[in-house]
Amino acid sequence: MNDKKSYLLAIDNGTQSVRALAFDLDGQLVAKSKVDIEPFFSERPGWAEQHAEYFWDKLCEACQLLWPQLDFPRSAIRAVALTTQRATVVNLDRDGKPLRPAIVWLDQREQHQLPGMGIWGPVLSMVGARDSIRSFRSQAEANWIKAQQPEIWQQTARFLLLSGYHSYKLTGKYVDSVASQVGYLPFDFKRQQWCGPRDWKWKALPITRQQLPELVPAGGVLGLITAEAARETGIPAGLQLISAGADKACEVLGSGCLAPTTGSLSYGTTATYNTVDTRYLEMIRQVPAYPGAVPQTYNCETIVQRGYWMVNWFKREFGQPEQSLAAERGVAPEALFDDLLRQAPPGSMGLVLQPYWSPGLRIPGPEAKGAIIGFGDIHTRAHVYRAIIEGLAYALREGRERHEKRSGHKIDTLKVSGGGSQSDQAMQITADVFGLKAERPHTYETSGLGAAINAAVGAGLYPDYQTAQARMTHSGTVFTPIAGNVRIYDQLYREVYSMLYGRLAPLYKSIRAITAYPA
Repeated sequence: MNDKKSYLLAIDNGTQSVRALAFDLDGQLVAKSKVDIEPFFSERPGWAEQHAEYFWDKLCEACQLLWPQLDFPRSAIRAVALTTQRATVVNLDRDGKPLRPAIVWLDQREQHQLPGMGIWGPVLSMVGARDSIRSFRSQAEANWIKAQQPEIWQQTARFLLLSGYHSYKLTGKYVDSVASQVGYLPFDFKRQQWCGPRDWKWKALPITRQQLPELVPAGGVLGLITAEAARETGIPAGLQLISAGADKACEVLGSGCLAPTTGSLSYGTTATYNTVDTRYLEMIRQVPAYPGAVPQTYNCETIVQRGYWMVNWFKREFGQPEQSLAAERGVAPEALFDDLLRQAPPGSMGLVLQPYWSPGLRIPGPEAKGAIIGFGDIHTRAHVYRAIIEGLAYALREGRERHEKRSGHKIDTLKVSGGGSQSDQAMQITADVFGLKAERPHTYETSGLGAAINAAVGAGLYPDYQTAQARMTHSGTVFTPIAGNVRIYDQLYREVYSMLYGRLAPLYKSIRAITAYPA
């Protein structure tokens, strides 16, 4: 149990990079390799695709770059676990070869001409679910492929998430983790298994049970690393591949969140706020709670689409001075952007941002757009940048309040991870907006650590998740709310931000009607 010579390998295929990570049994990152990737290419506006083979090649590259960094033999690695971006889908033929590029989760295409659902159509209409089911069907990648590329769908023997594709490449088996199932699939989120034969999702989608992988609970064994996978990755052949959660689920686990009184906030490409519960709770009606990285738990999630993407957008469009100066000084650009946050006071001199750069399904509605109000002649780039960070925090605080009301649990601890958590100023803003201490985990690689915790329990190195998490997760820097800032943010949140969407929604609808954007 306390053998310091045992290690765990976690592979994390995120949106921006693939990382191979070696952890010890105390949860310390002892070696890391990172390979940046092109998230997608677009043949048409709104499309986001990437070749599945490209993801696999980058996974292999990341693994091969890791081995020279180890100061211990590979035989000391006791298990490997995989975590990936969610909702990216792959079509395979009967020989396991991709038939078309993977459709990445950022893809926005829709299929509106759809076949009927038989008796399910009027039944779902009677219970008030018609619009949500129509949205589900129109956004399902399988429906688009079936309608627009019928020859591809006819040849599709397997329809997998990216996690299932990598698991197949590593083990030679069509398997995937229960806790990776996030997407437009015939999956029963409440029971955490494929839908029963009479479920409406089989009528809403063209997918058959034979096209789907076998599901293994988190911590179970997906299979053994094959000789072929070992040659390509360098992972020892015969090593157990342990089932882990999707990247967000692993991030929640690796941040130290097991109790419903702990909030897990992630400033990533998609910004999220999660709580963990053993009950199935929909924070928004007909938006499911996703499987947690611990079996029989649920992640109750609020999503801000393209969350920290807005920060990258600002840097690209307005941050050239900092990026050039950082290159001259040989420092990370993020350090100078923290200086930019310091230049503007809490509340950004009344500049308030609503971070709906990408519309939602229900909250916000599909017509939503981003907004910044309160401009005056005193405002600078610094105020705009700070307003972006504050707006994201407001949106996630809104999620926290929804969670508390729905679950009955008051949040007393806030863990913050993701790329944005590396900014001390963003962490302080978060603590002030939430009015809670904001804790940064001891490692930036929280999704990888969550996968390593799955591997540790699955390999029998710890008897349960409570023990593994207690041993492998640790608090890093803690940011305490500043009372004066809390008062400013609380007033702006309640009297301005919380009213924005209701006031602007009619204008968003007019903009959509006039310009057809967003489509």
